[in-house]
Amino acid sequence: MVLTAAAALKYSTDSFSELNIQTVGELSDEEHPKIALTFDDGPHPVYTPKLLDGLKERGIHATFFLIGKNIEGNEELVNRIQEEGHLIGSHTYNHVQLNKLSEAKARDEVLKGCNKIYETTGTYSSFVRPPYGSWKKNLDFCITMIPVSWNVDSLDWKTQNTEKIVKRVVKDVGEGDIILMHDIFDTSVEAALQIVDTLTEEGYQFVTVDELLLE
Repeated sequence: MVLTAAAALKYSTDSFSELNIQTVGELSDEEHPKIALTFDDGPHPVYTPKLLDGLKERGIHATFFLIGKNIEGNEELVNRIQEEGHLIGSHTYNHVQLNKLSEAKARDEVLKGCNKIYETTGTYSSFVRPPYGSWKKNLDFCITMIPVSWNVDSLDWKTQNTEKIVKRVVKDVGEGDIILMHDIFDTSVEAALQIVDTLTEEGYQFVTVDELLLE
């Protein structure tokens, strides 16, 4: 099962009744509703640096689910992602649909992507974003990584229209949501930075997915 934010919280706690859940309206002046901005399919040699520049300027941390084969030749960029405080997760090595593979091949795809991240950064990732959101049944018994889904799909890969992407996300987002985007299109980068500016003004706090799922 691919974990949404709520499901992963259940994964890490015995009962929702033990959680101190507040609505946006109940938050004090010192608290802000948390959301996570995530990017799939990178790193991209042109658009990922542009995105990183914009996030750094705004003091925002995001989560990057990297395709293992795309790390080849972009090792310095991957290290920059980590050094600037972003979370890195695996998006498999070849961007394959895991539920169409055998258990052994699915496991190897996830771990090969994770190992490439480790070879580059020296840090093992605990999170994986299954391509197409398709998780292999019982795969979580073979690996110790946590699969991460999303609550808000920007459809940036489909529209490739900055204005439409921004409107879709801003309209649908709520506290605790995980936003799905991609750092391989210029329109996505432009939209992501506009989304950050708009939602920051609305009082949202951007965090990495581990802060949402494991707090």
